[in-house]
Amino acid sequence: MSSVLDTDHGVILYLENLSVSFSGFKALNELTLSVDDGELRCLIGPNGAGKTTLMDVITGRTRPDSGRAYLGQRIDLLQEDEATIARLGIGRKFQKPSVFPCLSVRENLGLSIAGNRSPWQAMRYRASAAERERLDELLVTSGLADERDRAAADLSHGQKQWLEIGMLLAQEPRLLLIDEPVAGMTPQEVERTAQLLRSLVPERSVVVVEHDMAFVRSIARRVTVLHEGAVLMEGSMDDVQADARVREVYLGESC
Repeated sequence: MSSVLDTDHGVILYLENLSVSFSGFKALNELTLSVDDGELRCLIGPNGAGKTTLMDVITGRTRPDSGRAYLGQRIDLLQEDEATIARLGIGRKFQKPSVFPCLSVRENLGLSIAGNRSPWQAMRYRASAAERERLDELLVTSGLADERDRAAADLSHGQKQWLEIGMLLAQEPRLLLIDEPVAGMTPQEVERTAQLLRSLVPERSVVVVEHDMAFVRSIARRVTVLHEGAVLMEGSMDDVQADARVREVYLGESC
């Protein structure tokens, strides 16, 4: 994988002049963006700014009208389908957790480690010593070691989010795309989620879409603001909150 994902000047994701139109509406408008290898980047912007469409393009769910998209130096994402892109090292977590509610935490993670097997095959599969060690690591990383035998349905909302992140990590992604991870969480769960996401870098890159500005400040060194399908500005959270354009279109004077 490392030879395939050679990076140019430390860039893991490079997007250039991406445009996407739906029935005349430009969801992306010549958007250009790059993410460094090992970086935790936050994307913010008003509804309709293009955040979801951007992640759809990166993961192969939507084909752009024009532009380029590369993972590392060599992988042209626009030439690959959604399943191949996932195998190449991009994992995506949607806002609503997607876990197997009737299975335990351990079994959910075990299914992800088992790879391209059906759920029935995975349940019958006897994990190797290395895979069992990996399972233990994922339980610790996700903060669910004490919940390993609980059914996923019985977890709190925050715990379900952490479980799904653990399931993505089981697939050894180089780049994680995470959509609004703290929506609906308690303050304690928000703090724990921030710790979890910060712990994932620099071994991998993480892009987080989020509306909670306090949470964004707690995790990101660099923030990208989208507006009308393009990058409005990039910088630190202090830079973003001080920018008059951002205050006008998104943050508001209260910020």
